[in-house]
Amino acid sequence: MSAGKKKRLPVGIDKFEKIREEGFYYIDKTGFIRDLLHKWGEVNLFTRPRRFGKSLNMSMFQYFLEFGCKKEFFDGLEIAKDAELCEKHMGQYPVISISLKDVNGSDYRMARSLLCSVIGSEAMRFQFLLEDERLSEKEKWLYEQLTHVGAPGEASFVMDDSVLTGSLRTLSELLEKYYGRKVILLIDEYDVPLAKANEQNYYDEMVLLIRSLFGQALKTNGSLHFAVLTGCLRVSKESIFTGLNNTKVFSITDEACDSYFGFTDEEVKDMLAYYELTDKYEIMKEWYDGYRFGEADVYCPWDVVSYVDKLLTRRSLPPQDYWSNTSGNDIVRHFIEKLGDGLTRGELEALVAGESVSKEIYEDLTYNQLYDSIDHIWSVLFATGYLTRRGTGDGNSIELAIPNREIRNLFTRQIMTLFKEDVEKDGGTLRAFCSALEAGDAPEVERLFTAYLNRTVSIRDTFVRKPTKENFYHGIFLGILGFKNGWYVKSNQEAGSGYSDILIRDEDQDIGIIIEVKYAERERLEAACREALGQIEAQDYASELREDGYSPILKYGIACWKKRCRAMVEKEA
Repeated sequence: MSAGKKKRLPVGIDKFEKIREEGFYYIDKTGFIRDLLHKWGEVNLFTRPRRFGKSLNMSMFQYFLEFGCKKEFFDGLEIAKDAELCEKHMGQYPVISISLKDVNGSDYRMARSLLCSVIGSEAMRFQFLLEDERLSEKEKWLYEQLTHVGAPGEASFVMDDSVLTGSLRTLSELLEKYYGRKVILLIDEYDVPLAKANEQNYYDEMVLLIRSLFGQALKTNGSLHFAVLTGCLRVSKESIFTGLNNTKVFSITDEACDSYFGFTDEEVKDMLAYYELTDKYEIMKEWYDGYRFGEADVYCPWDVVSYVDKLLTRRSLPPQDYWSNTSGNDIVRHFIEKLGDGLTRGELEALVAGESVSKEIYEDLTYNQLYDSIDHIWSVLFATGYLTRRGTGDGNSIELAIPNREIRNLFTRQIMTLFKEDVEKDGGTLRAFCSALEAGDAPEVERLFTAYLNRTVSIRDTFVRKPTKENFYHGIFLGILGFKNGWYVKSNQEAGSGYSDILIRDEDQDIGIIIEVKYAERERLEAACREALGQIEAQDYASELREDGYSPILKYGIACWKKRCRAMVEKEA
């Protein structure tokens, strides 16, 4: 099959029907339907990080169970092998399906309005209830309360508190009476309203609302067959599930249904083979693999699909960071800010180096307690996919590690951001460091840069590759020099016949400075410095500065190893 005739990739598409109807590439997760129908409880909660296919799986589940499904969309898929199960369940239920991912108002009033709109829009799918003679006028009136729109010009649905909190139960009761069958309720991203409320300081009000809504929908709902909820965190029962004892939780530590969120190694290999990209396997694994759910090792599907899609346009494209573009990463900043307040420098350095750290995990949390202690933050990083499990663990303690290079880069960028903020506050040290560079004072450059290194994390020898280590120290240099007024700093720009690490034009004094940074393998600092100076000379990095009339030109070879550095300088008049 030629590349032009291959299936499109479903980037950003989380509707099962659309993927199947329009022929997008689909990794078969329909075994999830079979396993859940064999294992279900009255209320089933799946907790997984975002970007791992929860919404698509919920859409698939809805489409399989709901009256009116097109059964041909499941032809050739795993679930179709179980003919008895398909005969019993496919297209046999009324289904209520809502997603709370957009209930993210800046205040309680806005968030409540958004929740009304989500439920009202779902209720609008069932307008046939108004035409059915089996429903009394009172019941039809109750339905109309769910779909009542505000005054002319207002697009939002309007419900008073009693209608809103009872809305899912009311809709369940009406659908059961119409179909003669109990209802399946799907709630995707159930905890987003709580996360947003905590960020915007209306958490207590939102907890009361969600607790009342869920209590009536999940606890006292006689028309409920069973419910499935997905979310990022397993919010404690005391917060919103008070009195709800019928919940069956499938967390990221559970083996049941463990491979249905995320792509397995074989699934990624098959996708790369289909698109003739098998040579990209190793880099795909390095950047986007590394997550462990239950006993399954999985890749982040959002990253894999996004990168493969880009590669089909530009085959030479290096791996990109797709994770941080889809949500905020405040949790990592909060974590690093705990350095010295429960988080040790050694623990952070171990994580960045690719090692693991043993920690006790608390799976039942409330959003208003997430940052109360470093113990909670470790748990949240694990639940949200910034850290993952290594090995088997011991009781509640789990060996935690950064899953892959994409997330490791996110950590190091946040470390650099906080380091730059620290540098900006200390103008005296900055001026002294830049003055030493201008003067060609290599010992003072060495002393002050070592002082800077002691203010941030170090890179251990176990870190993945030497270029990555050098990039870390390179980043520290740029974090310092970026605040010097009157200096034009270029990084990794073409100079002479190669690329220099850092090239500086001191426009006030017409001084040119070249810095080549090396990582000193096995602590060979002096040899690494001489290698750096030799590279500057051999590649003639000074040619650009020379042609522009800068004089003198100071050439620095700087070698780093953990928190030690050595600086050598040569001066070209």
